[in-house]
Amino acid sequence: MDLITNWKKIRIHFNKSFSSNFHISIASVDVDNNPTVTPIGSLFLNDNPTGFYFEKFPSKLPEHAKMNKNVCLLGVNSSRLFWLRALFKEKFIDYPAIKLYGELGERRLATEQEITRLNRRMRVTKGLKGNTYLWGKMEFVREIKFTKAEKINLGKMTEDL
Repeated sequence: MDLITNWKKIRIHFNKSFSSNFHISIASVDVDNNPTVTPIGSLFLNDNPTGFYFEKFPSKLPEHAKMNKNVCLLGVNSSRLFWLRALFKEKFIDYPAIKLYGELGERRLATEQEITRLNRRMRVTKGLKGNTYLWGKMEFVREIKFTKAEKINLGKMTEDL
C-alpha cells in the first residue's frame, strides 16, 4: 500500500477505527528488545504522512523512544455492522485494518490548533465526568513521521481492495 497516494484513505480509515474503538494501538520495543503495545486515544493524522498524539498517560512509550524511535500503529475498524456486512457478502468494501510504520519525534508543547482538534473530537463526551480526567489539561504532544503503510490481508475478503 503506497503511503503517499493512499494517505487520504488511510486518514479516513484511522478516523473510522477511532470511532469504533476510541483508541489506536501503538507498538514499540523496550530496552530488552521486547515488543509492547500502548493504546492511544488521542492520535491525529495530518494532511501529510505525519501525525501526533497527546502524551499525558503513556509512560513506557516515551521511555522506549529514547532507545528506539520506530513504532507501528494498528487501526482496526471494529464496527459490528461493517464486519457483519463483510461476513455476509464474503468481502470487505473497505480496509478492516491498516498498519502504519513510523518514527517518533520529540515531545513538545501542543499548539492551539492541536488542542482545538482534540476538543472537537471529544466534544460528544464533554458532559461526562471522565472527559475532564482523560482529555483535560492535555499539554504535550509527540509527533510521528510515517514511512510505510500496510493493509491487513484477509485473503479473498480483501483481495479487491
